Amino acid sequence: MFSFEKTKKTTRFKKYSMFDVVLCIILAIVVLSIIVPFINVVVISFTSQQEFLQTPILIFPKNPTLKNYYDLVKDGRILIGYRTTFLILLIGLPINLILTTSFAYGLSRKGFPGRKLIFYLVVFTMIFNGGVIPMYMLIKELKLTNSIWSVILAYGINTFYMIIMRNYFATLPESLIESAKLDGAGEWRILFSIILPLSMPIIATVTLFYSVDRWNEWYYSMIFIRNANLQPLQLILRSIVIDSQVRAHAASSGAVLEEFKFTNGLKMCAVIFTMLPVMCIFPFLQRYFVKGVLIGAIKS
Repeated sequence: MFSFEKTKKTTRFKKYSMFDVVLCIILAIVVLSIIVPFINVVVISFTSQQEFLQTPILIFPKNPTLKNYYDLVKDGRILIGYRTTFLILLIGLPINLILTTSFAYGLSRKGFPGRKLIFYLVVFTMIFNGGVIPMYMLIKELKLTNSIWSVILAYGINTFYMIIMRNYFATLPESLIESAKLDGAGEWRILFSIILPLSMPIIATVTLFYSVDRWNEWYYSMIFIRNANLQPLQLILRSIVIDSQVRAHAASSGAVLEEFKFTNGLKMCAVIFTMLPVMCIFPFLQRYFVKGVLIGAIKS
């Protein structure tokens, strides 16, 4: 009996090899390298400048303060940025999903004429594109410059997301579509009644991708929009941080300012404001995320 228990304990101990120990140490270092900077960002946003100058790398603030958040929210531009970004998200996201879903479904159908040629042309656009100048000339010709529609319509379909969705649709059984056709269903009925209910993982994945892209929108806004009341959140936060840096530089030069703002604290607050909504939405879509990406990438 004693010999059996000793052998069992020895076998259990030998399950963990030196490679497993080294792998766990490496993974722990990687996790810490991700978590510690994130904690530092959150802590600095609640820290005063005096405490930050004493210890730049903080894990917990001794005297937490909300002054950095107050200075950021006090600027009325932050509300303009949120309004514009939410408007781009609410209008642009459905357009992206409708265009991507319908296009991917058409390319996934084996009987679609010219399917391979169109697919190769779409892939070609991933490598080569017209550039910024033709895009600007097109938007200007359509009289959409300095309008929120220029940002919404300039980004219609992401080629990579469309290919993932098309590959997912191609994995669905063809017999389902044939049965629906025998019952007299048309293409739109098949898409909305059969294909989409079976494709919730990939739809949730692509929705998350497009939502993050729309939330982080700044490039087309910087090119097409000059009106300060139509700038999205990313450009507003950028301008606030730049203004605070200019004020900090002026204060260090001896200039007298009405109010001094902690520049690094404002930067970290801007980071929190930007990523917090995405962090709140991601847990609800996480169960679909990995499944959608893996299944969509299996079949080409």
